[in-house]
Amino acid sequence: MKNETMMKFKRMFEEQKRNLAYTRKVVDTSLHLPQEELLDEADICSTELEASMRIRLLNREALFEKKIDQALSRIADGSFGSCEKCEEEIEERRLEARPTATLCALCKEESERMEALHIDGHKHKSVGRRVRFVAV
Repeated sequence: MKNETMMKFKRMFEEQKRNLAYTRKVVDTSLHLPQEELLDEADICSTELEASMRIRLLNREALFEKKIDQALSRIADGSFGSCEKCEEEIEERRLEARPTATLCALCKEESERMEALHIDGHKHKSVGRRVRFVAV
C-alpha cells in the first residue's frame, strides 16, 4: 500500500479516536439525574434504561477504539492493508468502507461461510449475501 494512502487512514483513525474521547466525556456527564429527582417508578425505569444504553454505547466505542488502535499498530509496522489470512493487499475500496478490516473480501466471505451456523444453530446473518463494489 502506498505511503500516502496509509497516512490518509492514519489521520482518519486519529480523528476518530479524538471523536470517541469527546463522545465518552459527553456520555459520562450527560443524562444523570440526582436521586432526589427520581419521583416515581417511571422515572427510575427511564433512568435505568438510559444508563443501560450508555453502558452499551461505551462498550461499543471501547471495542471500536481497540480496533482503531490495532489498525494504527498495523500502520506503524507497515502491515496495514494486507490480509491477515492470505497476505494479499486489501482493496482500498474495502478499507474505505470498513477501515479496520483485517481480511480481504474473499477471505472474509470464506470466514463467514465457515461461521455459517452459530453455536445455537442459527444461520449467520450475512451468509449468502454478496457484496458488490461499484466503480465510481
